[in-house]
Amino acid sequence: MAESDFQADPLIYAKTALKRHFKQDPHVYVSGNLLLYYEKGNPEAVVAPDVFVAMGVPKRDRRSFKLWEEPKGPDFVIEITSLSTYTHDQGSKKGIYAFLGVSEYFQYDPTQDYLNPPLQGYRLVDDYYLPIPATPLSENAFALHSNILQLDLQWRDGMLHLYDPETEEYLLTYDEAIDARLAAEQARQQAEQAWQQAEERAAQERTARLAAEARIAELEAQLKAAQARTTGNKTPE
Repeated sequence: MAESDFQADPLIYAKTALKRHFKQDPHVYVSGNLLLYYEKGNPEAVVAPDVFVAMGVPKRDRRSFKLWEEPKGPDFVIEITSLSTYTHDQGSKKGIYAFLGVSEYFQYDPTQDYLNPPLQGYRLVDDYYLPIPATPLSENAFALHSNILQLDLQWRDGMLHLYDPETEEYLLTYDEAIDARLAAEQARQQAEQAWQQAEERAAQERTARLAAEARIAELEAQLKAAQARTTGNKTPE
């Protein structure tokens, strides 16, 4: 597990946001901190990616990920790294992921202890990882595009963000999505209440207008009746 909140928060964000993003696709498996065994009969041949995505793999709960029992291995891995784990993240893990054919390998250093820039990505080319070029967004922000996820991994405001360039929206965590849904529901209720109040005011105005028109008609009738009486009571000269 992550060693501190600095590592835990982005790990939880990446995992939950990607799970939610691919929720409707039964053939995209997202997990993290799960033991991945890659050699049958050898329990030492194991690695535990912080977060990984396997395309074309059935979505279901697993106790562990045994490569020989699955149709294929992960396509995308991101490690939330730190000064105490960088030797594994840069060395043994990186080599294992290349050996397993993980197409994209990302590293994020939330405390900026040693990675500069703090978000880096690699794409597997002929069994070797080559750096994914960064796209500057501003003076202190940049993006790395994942061909596997069809998402951008952004470093902005000193934090990791996942961004969908197609919808032009940032991926939310479950909590953020719930908050957004509650806010949208509250806005809908407020709009509905305002509409009902407007309808009530319009109905009251119609009632008042009809009452006024009826009163005017009544007064006009009384006036005509009074004029008729006055005319009828005149004495001929």
